[in-house]
Amino acid sequence: MDLAFARPGLISLAAGFTDPPTLPVRATRRLLSELLRSRKTGEPALQYGTTAGLPELRRRTAERVERLDAAALTTADARTGRAARTYLREDLYAPDDWLITNGSQQLLYLVTEALCDPGDIVLVEDPTYFVFLGIVQSHGLRARGVPFEADGLDLRQLEQVLASLKATGELPRVKLLYLVSYFQNPTGTTTSLAKKAAVLALLRRYERAAGHPLYVVEDAAYREMRFVAEDVASALTVPGAAARVIYAGTYSKPFATGVRVGFGRLPAGLLTAVTRIKGNHDFGTTSLTQHLLAGALASGEYQRQLAPLRRRYAEKARVMAEALRRHFPADVTWREPEGGLYVWARVPGRLRTGVGSRMFRQALDQGVLYVPGRLCYAEDPPRRAPDREMRISFGSATLREIAVGVARLGRVIGEFI
Repeated sequence: MDLAFARPGLISLAAGFTDPPTLPVRATRRLLSELLRSRKTGEPALQYGTTAGLPELRRRTAERVERLDAAALTTADARTGRAARTYLREDLYAPDDWLITNGSQQLLYLVTEALCDPGDIVLVEDPTYFVFLGIVQSHGLRARGVPFEADGLDLRQLEQVLASLKATGELPRVKLLYLVSYFQNPTGTTTSLAKKAAVLALLRRYERAAGHPLYVVEDAAYREMRFVAEDVASALTVPGAAARVIYAGTYSKPFATGVRVGFGRLPAGLLTAVTRIKGNHDFGTTSLTQHLLAGALASGEYQRQLAPLRRRYAEKARVMAEALRRHFPADVTWREPEGGLYVWARVPGRLRTGVGSRMFRQALDQGVLYVPGRLCYAEDPPRRAPDREMRISFGSATLREIAVGVARLGRVIGEFI
């Protein structure tokens, strides 16, 4: 991000910024004008709020996730979907179970602080969202990576990790498993509902040996940014899972990144602890942006924002895919995105893409920036982290910048191959 700002001529295919023209400037101006038109609505928006968040926004957030899950279950696997639809009759979406945060990133930090002590172990996808790895490191934790398949975590690999930790007596140090379950950052993979259910069942089998609950943090930041694939129900819909699932979402990416408002649904005891920690951090998320988003949801502006946003990202993904097919050597592997902001590419053989590699430096010299894939792997001693992948973002670059940037990067890769 620093490089992108410091070098205006650099084409950044790295930072996960959203597309500037999709930001709802007019809608936001209209919503704020309406909000501040009278003292009756303006004063609460300019006053302190509660630590847990604006009650109306919590209610509308819970209702929205409930609608998303109910709609997704209509296309779910018959057996898993039927059980989940029955389970939805329980009160999974009570507003009091939800917390509003300063972006979903704050929720991830608060949950980690509440659950983990220095030296504890966090299970993560291999690779995973590298900013979460920064949270893990800042708390003095260890991360164990679990490879994944086309529909989510590799269950055999997950069981091997859990069994090895049990055998060494380290299982009690495991506190949570972190999943980016929709259009995963960095790979674009979406975890199926059946895989979510299997992961939760496997963790449940090891809870007695762990001596405490094993939580799943489901990071759904990119859930509403799909443009091809059908939606998948959240892990909350797996029968019996609500006591172990921490659902994290955001309004930043689908509406406006500048509002920095996230949300989460947490089990009761953990919600109390996290809310107290949040109170020590900031007394509550900014009141004005919460009222703005409550108005966007109530008026339908938020929902109207989604269709053009998805069309725009579909177009940008198509342009990037066409450029990749045209300019990348045939032995570079990548998968066409169905949502989110990223393409995950792997170069062949002994080539390296890391920050210290010749390829990375040459790409910078040619005026294009990517995220080295090595940054997305945890420091996990049992395996050597790969260093021949790259995360390429089509989020904030213009269509021309995408085409030119991919062409430059393709020439650099071709020279090394």
